[in-house]
Amino acid sequence: MPYSRNYDVLIVGSGGAGLSLALKLAEHSTRIAVLSKFALTAGSTYYAQGGISAVFDADDSIKSHIEDTLNAGAGLCNPDIVRLTVTHGKSSIDWLRKQGVVFTEEQTESGEIKLHLNREGGHSHRRVVHTADATGKAVSLSLIERAQAHANIELLEHYNVVELITAPTPDHAEKRVVGVYVLDSKKQQVTTLAARVVVLATGGASKVYLYSTNPQSATGDGIALAWRAGCRISNMEFMQFHPTCLYHPNARSFLISEAVRGEGGRLILPDGSPFMQHFDPRGELAPRDIVARAIDHEIKKRGIDCVYLDISHKSESFIREHFPTIYRKCLKFGIDITKQPIPVVPAAHYTCGGVLTDSHARTDIANLYAVGEVASTGLHGANRMASNSLLECLVFADRASEDILQKIAFIPPTPKIPDWDESKVSDSDEEVVVSHNWDELRHFMWDYVGIVRTDKRLSRAMSRVELLKKEIAEYYSHFRVTSDLLELRNLVIVAELIIRCAQQRKESRGLHYTLDYPETDNSKPPQNTILTP
Repeated sequence: MPYSRNYDVLIVGSGGAGLSLALKLAEHSTRIAVLSKFALTAGSTYYAQGGISAVFDADDSIKSHIEDTLNAGAGLCNPDIVRLTVTHGKSSIDWLRKQGVVFTEEQTESGEIKLHLNREGGHSHRRVVHTADATGKAVSLSLIERAQAHANIELLEHYNVVELITAPTPDHAEKRVVGVYVLDSKKQQVTTLAARVVVLATGGASKVYLYSTNPQSATGDGIALAWRAGCRISNMEFMQFHPTCLYHPNARSFLISEAVRGEGGRLILPDGSPFMQHFDPRGELAPRDIVARAIDHEIKKRGIDCVYLDISHKSESFIREHFPTIYRKCLKFGIDITKQPIPVVPAAHYTCGGVLTDSHARTDIANLYAVGEVASTGLHGANRMASNSLLECLVFADRASEDILQKIAFIPPTPKIPDWDESKVSDSDEEVVVSHNWDELRHFMWDYVGIVRTDKRLSRAMSRVELLKKEIAEYYSHFRVTSDLLELRNLVIVAELIIRCAQQRKESRGLHYTLDYPETDNSKPPQNTILTP
């Protein structure tokens, strides 16, 4: 057997992007597989609190949403992609409701029932559709339930992709993807999956940093896989740090939603004094890059551990109704947010760059697509505006499905694929190398390539990356792969790509802030940073 299984479409990732695409294709294609590195709910979608931005309010407009997105993106958004995405906001929400997602509603004074809309940083209007403060969970569970019930979709948990498999097209004009080698983590063996189309929906890479709001799965796998296969990568210097992650020794990676600030939450110092008015006239509703840098500045300037986010001036009933998840989580750690402020710090949150794609989610390799946070579509530019991320997942899943359905009948059969060769490797007796390198990588990325950068810090980080790459490559060549090793191998590539992009940008723009070039260069049109393998 040249491969263990063969599919029409193989989707790597079980978040909002991957599952939406699977469901859209399932009515027309009979062999779809969705791979999840861990459990189906392990991705970032499940943990998304805020919501999905879309124009529903009569006082709002598509034009306003476009302008807000372009402003947040600091000159690097693709206007055509922004318009494409924003104009599909309402239809995306309507599609989710048909899949069973129940969004929070409210009753107007006239008795009309309509969607309740939050306002978040960077938005000039209320336009964030949500399910209380657990929107991602509602979306994820509904899509999983739909996918599990569909005969044409096979859901495979605990499958970690080792490598993309490529081959020449029949006319040898270009390279095409034909499948993947995957580690079945339960059986601890590598198997081969063939596919006419492969879609990367693997999410972002924020776990390259010591502190992150993301789940453990966000290790940049799709970005590294695509890079090794020969795809261009764009704008990796723009790593978004969410301003407000709960600061508590026992609370790892818990995000305090931007909606808390949207509903009047104020950022204060330990003495109770506000500070955002000194950094931006929009105060707490400034875009995330500005708020995160302001908090970072105050923490370093004053030598404090954290700042505080205070929503306690709102009524207890309002807080418990609008933020039930945050209320319960904080209460577990002895923080009653109806009576006291929440200790918060910035943490790595979202990868604005990624695998370079076009308006149909196509990459540089034939039949290989990238959808969601793994992709660099041009929507976010130098800084993602709040709640545009899930919208991007939905819109580009739809765009990819249209393109795949048009061409899949014309894709030639998958050629014979060589088996994975483990004949020259053994089981590792030095797992400590993996854990040590993982910790070292995330520490120096946080210290040298974080919210504020310098040329010297970037150079130091690159020197350490080069050493780690050699160590990891040697380890990889001698021992059988494990999930931890695969993630580390991918993370060190992501770290290198972030540093290389940051070194090329000789200005401060959006999420990339460097003390050596503190101003934005407006002497010429802004350019994307594009790396070619």
